[in-house]
Amino acid sequence: MTAELTVHELIAKHRPTLDQALEAIRTRAYWSPHPEHPKAYGEHGSLDAAAGKAAFDALLGTRVDLGQPGTDDWLGGEVSPYGIELGVTYPHADVDTLLPAMKSGQRAWRDAGAEARAVVCLEILKRISDRTHEFAHAVMHTSGQAFMMAFQAGGPHAQDRGLEAVAYAYVEQVRTPDTAEWSKPQGKRDPLALTKTFKPVPRGIALVVGCNTFPTWNGYPGLFASLATGNAVLVKPHPRAVLPLALTVQVARQVLAEAGFDPNLVALTTERPGEGIAKTLATRPEIKIIDYTGSTAFGDWLEANARQAQVYTEKAGVNTVLVESTDDYKGMLSNLAFSLSLYSGQMCTTPQNLLIPRDGIRTDEGPRTYDEVVAGIARAVDGLLGDDARANALLGAIVNPDVKARLEAAAGLGEVALPSREITNPEFPAAVVRTPVIVKLDGAKPDDEAAYMSECFGPVSFAVAVDSASDAVELLRRTVREKGAMTVGAYTVDPDVESAVEEVCLEEAAQLSLNLVGGVYVNQTAAFSDFHGSGGNPAANAALCDGAFVANRFRVIEVRREA
Repeated sequence: MTAELTVHELIAKHRPTLDQALEAIRTRAYWSPHPEHPKAYGEHGSLDAAAGKAAFDALLGTRVDLGQPGTDDWLGGEVSPYGIELGVTYPHADVDTLLPAMKSGQRAWRDAGAEARAVVCLEILKRISDRTHEFAHAVMHTSGQAFMMAFQAGGPHAQDRGLEAVAYAYVEQVRTPDTAEWSKPQGKRDPLALTKTFKPVPRGIALVVGCNTFPTWNGYPGLFASLATGNAVLVKPHPRAVLPLALTVQVARQVLAEAGFDPNLVALTTERPGEGIAKTLATRPEIKIIDYTGSTAFGDWLEANARQAQVYTEKAGVNTVLVESTDDYKGMLSNLAFSLSLYSGQMCTTPQNLLIPRDGIRTDEGPRTYDEVVAGIARAVDGLLGDDARANALLGAIVNPDVKARLEAAAGLGEVALPSREITNPEFPAAVVRTPVIVKLDGAKPDDEAAYMSECFGPVSFAVAVDSASDAVELLRRTVREKGAMTVGAYTVDPDVESAVEEVCLEEAAQLSLNLVGGVYVNQTAAFSDFHGSGGNPAANAALCDGAFVANRFRVIEVRREA
């Protein structure tokens, strides 16, 4: 294999970016090398909007041939939530052939060292970034995200999370020196002297089990964390969202080959209907790492049964916002309305339960009763989504029939404060677009508890009446402890309430946002600064990204020699 890129060239090209990423995770300040604005693309080899759309259109009805060994079938069937049949087919793998092929390149990849692996990963990310417009359409038409969200979350934000994982992986690998001279004094005798070498070694093959809603954003951290620490990576996308990850694997294989490494270090497999290949792969002895985003049931199964692997899961949780008081009532309502509406609530970080004292709250506009607060939130959502064009741009499309069914069933769980309405997307008439529903529930009624103590994924929120702020704090604690939460929010001007909420989140390991009234929302996190999940409550056993997310993907092996 002849290298078209030398590692030296890649270090010269990408080391400054790696150093900036290392500084960003140290300071937690804002930084991103990936532009968020669509107009920033079109120069230096990147695709502009028209070229990106044309590239996506050219993929429709084609076969994505990755040149992998062991391909025994070609599968497809993706239908966009916007009503377009993609018609793209992808390789299905005979894993008995593919997995040994993936292992064969690991020695050279391991021996290349942490810096070489990091800059190869950065070259992969750079090439993906150049195709952000193309990837945005792929994400949009597999996840149902509106275009701008697909562009930002599926493009630069996902790329940031991948780079963040590479930075953490590099830090952990270079924490131990390559060599050490060890000398132990022995009094009058000669000292004991050893030369020691230390080498990070990969665990084996990593499996990334992709999700439907955020295939790149949720997929890139595990993929790049494993690859940067020397592991081969097998990507098994969600059957409804294959295209974005197939393109990612395609780019990774091209870069690896050009840099002189085995392209089979990154591979993809799809699954036949009902095949359940993720379960089969997850218990293969070759699979040593698993990254998974999805349902609690399968996440729990992986944790219990994939005993040979290090398993990283992001599962379901019940995200909660406590509303006790505010000094910016209009800002609070506006912020909550956007948080509840974005991508039709189909985010693992979207608030579900709004805990509001039944006697009402204090605001800068005077006291507001529970009913008034709920009505205010409903009006804010209605106002935000009153214009259909703006609503389509925020809501996107319902990703699958299960979400639609949950939305329709939620209206029967209690008094509806805000009914969901159907919106037509003139560009994509087949898209299923629905505004959020808000349902009133009573925290003191056992019959209501089954609803608000279960995740209802999608555009469904429960306004839960509680007896007091202290009752809200205790319900928050119980929810996080029993069900988990990816996010917690609180609105209060009372220092004691704020302290109590913060203490619950510290004790139960939940990420907290306080008094958000501007352009930052509880369901958004920034790479290099915010932690996504904590790994400390039932919603996820890992955080994106921290040292723990990468450090156990490799081990350090020592060789001692007499000096």
